[in-house]
Amino acid sequence: MQHAVGSPLPPPHQPGHGPAAGWPPAAHHPGPHPGAHPAPAPGPVPPPPPAPGHPAGPPVGPAAGHAPVPPPQVSAVPVPPSAPDATGHVRLPPGAPVAMPAPPPAQAVPDPTVTTLAVLLIGPAGAGKTSVARHWAEHRRVPTAHISLDDVREWVRSGFANPQSGWNDNSEAQYRLARRTCGFAARNFLANGISCILDDAVFPDRPVVGLGGWKRHVGPGLLPVVLLPGLDIVLERNAERSGNRRLTDEEVARIHGRMAGWYGSGLPIIDNSQLDIPTTAHVLDEVLARAIASPPNW
Repeated sequence: MQHAVGSPLPPPHQPGHGPAAGWPPAAHHPGPHPGAHPAPAPGPVPPPPPAPGHPAGPPVGPAAGHAPVPPPQVSAVPVPPSAPDATGHVRLPPGAPVAMPAPPPAQAVPDPTVTTLAVLLIGPAGAGKTSVARHWAEHRRVPTAHISLDDVREWVRSGFANPQSGWNDNSEAQYRLARRTCGFAARNFLANGISCILDDAVFPDRPVVGLGGWKRHVGPGLLPVVLLPGLDIVLERNAERSGNRRLTDEEVARIHGRMAGWYGSGLPIIDNSQLDIPTTAHVLDEVLARAIASPPNW
């Protein structure tokens, strides 16, 4: 919607009509200027001929002893809107109110490939989180670190609490310790201008333990993205694993089923069932560009 600026504009001047009511005519200075010679008084002006069909009446003119004032001259050529008249007033075009200046164009969305970011890649075991995060970090145009929760958790060599042997207080405590350590490392990297990407199997039915903990450790600017391929793809990739990172098929299916709770959460989800690692990393950049423009509520 447009709004007028300042006072309302006068109506356009038409031939045969005086100035609009409420708008003073151009400045008029009676009498000669100092130092100027007085102009001779003009002679009598003959009255105009009567219009056809109307009787001639007594002439209407100025009172005796006063010189007649000639009628205002109206130029047949309109004055350009930007040309000032004799008083210095710039005439504005008649019609609609003066439009407000257009707002400046919106600032361009930052390029996620050159912006310092903190990304949390969420997904079940076998989703490809670690491979995609490592590739994404290696191919960015700005310094970027990959922080893997499993790598940090496995720093514990003696007394390692393996969840596959049964989830207990020790495994829960080591997960919390690993998350805090990763959060401290991420803040250190970010404080020194280095982006970071973290990966973790955060469950949507335990947001306080997982997602809420990451938000407390890293900060509200953390951008979470869910990597969730189909169950058959997850089972196939898990079968290629070895050591304590390979889970049973039943455990993989249970974790995948819990991860499905992220649908409808508002977090961006990438189904990389048919995508290789470089293509998934490219899709991740596109998702992050949208997340920067409109951060998700989490």
